[in-house]
Amino acid sequence: MKMNFTLLAAFLTFWSMDVFSIIPQSQKQIQLTFAPVVKKVGPAVVNVFAAHSISSKKLTPFFQDPIFRHFFGERQLGQKGRVQKSLGSGVIVDPKGIVITNYHVIKGAEDIKVVLQDGREMTANIVVQDKKTDLVALKLQTENQNLPYLELRDADELQVGDLVLAFGNPFGFGHTVTSGIVSALARSQVGSNDFKSFIQTDAAINPGNSGGALVTMDGRLVGINTAIFSNTGGSIGISFAVPSNLIAPVIASVGLGNKKVVRPWVGLRVQGVTADMKESLNLESLTGVLVQKIYKGGSSDKASLQKGDVILSVNGHSISSKSSFNFRMATLPVGSKAVFSVWRDESLKNIIVPLLSPPKIKNNRRIEVSGRNPLSGAMITGLSPAIAENYALSFDEGGVIIFKIRKGSLARLNGLLPGDIILKINNKAIKTVDELLRYMSRSREGWHIDYRRGDEVQTLFVQTW
Repeated sequence: MKMNFTLLAAFLTFWSMDVFSIIPQSQKQIQLTFAPVVKKVGPAVVNVFAAHSISSKKLTPFFQDPIFRHFFGERQLGQKGRVQKSLGSGVIVDPKGIVITNYHVIKGAEDIKVVLQDGREMTANIVVQDKKTDLVALKLQTENQNLPYLELRDADELQVGDLVLAFGNPFGFGHTVTSGIVSALARSQVGSNDFKSFIQTDAAINPGNSGGALVTMDGRLVGINTAIFSNTGGSIGISFAVPSNLIAPVIASVGLGNKKVVRPWVGLRVQGVTADMKESLNLESLTGVLVQKIYKGGSSDKASLQKGDVILSVNGHSISSKSSFNFRMATLPVGSKAVFSVWRDESLKNIIVPLLSPPKIKNNRRIEVSGRNPLSGAMITGLSPAIAENYALSFDEGGVIIFKIRKGSLARLNGLLPGDIILKINNKAIKTVDELLRYMSRSREGWHIDYRRGDEVQTLFVQTW
């Protein structure tokens, strides 16, 4: 009993002390710093400067006026017009000088310069472009120098609330670092890439930060800062980064010598599971994607997947929606295999699916439509899984795709755009280029053209003239 009274007295004495007013006795007692991480990461983050010429015709009609040009001079315009410069950031991911940045930072660039933290300036060339993820890989002319670089960290390890640092070149001020936390994962409302699975943070990101590094406290690269949500153009604490899962295939493509990232085509069409489907299929939760269609000869067909299967996970990663399925498939390399956990006949099955590259159509022609018809000036080819993958389209029932249109052509005047897929002409289904040419030439009363643009089917009516 005496011992208990002694402990109680000691506790009350401690509690009565104003512990929060004690002055720290050393720097260690107050120091909370990210300096070691910054010191490790900083040298591998670079500033990216891209320049391209703008024709004076695109600037203003005044530049075509000889009096205007006399007063303002030819030198300001140069041979091609004014030079427009853009700035951004990048991350060295290989000691031999491979830099990852955003595609929109260098889009249309004729000259790309990269400046390291120590002031060294190097010319960069594009080696891999991946518009679907808004990423690009650059190769620096290093003259065989080994450069500081960052290793990737698996973004699947991230949790909401984790501390992160964002590095970049905001407003051209130079190397800058900001801190924050992971605010959310797998954000799909941002439209700057096709796979719509972003890391959201509250680290301050501003113009010029695009392409910069998002790192964890161990100094590894977990994302590329790519977009902000803002009504003013400045940071309001909602920033988005492309996760490292999508960076890895771009880096791998450099090693393979590919100019573009080739992703597996599993040969199926899926949709998200609805509440009604959950009840009818006796699923435990509202998750997974329902297989709507299996394409003959594709990976899923070879793996014996079936229409009506519900894919619940891929390689142990749960699938919650169509976008999460597309994201997970985009992270996997061609030539490997994936384990699909599938709900079929009220039981769980594991199916091994080979991951193959998108097949091409044999003898697929690429031609320009000519003559007096609504498609004149459109350059077309048959839609294959490979072409659908290249243009970020879904391969459904085939058709003929417009991949380019001449300026001022009848096709352009009729409102058609590159990426439109011609499905029918005068109610005749179009599967090949030869079919399109045949049906376009046979019309005395006009043309009724059905085409898909995005997820919508539109119709063009044109009378003969």
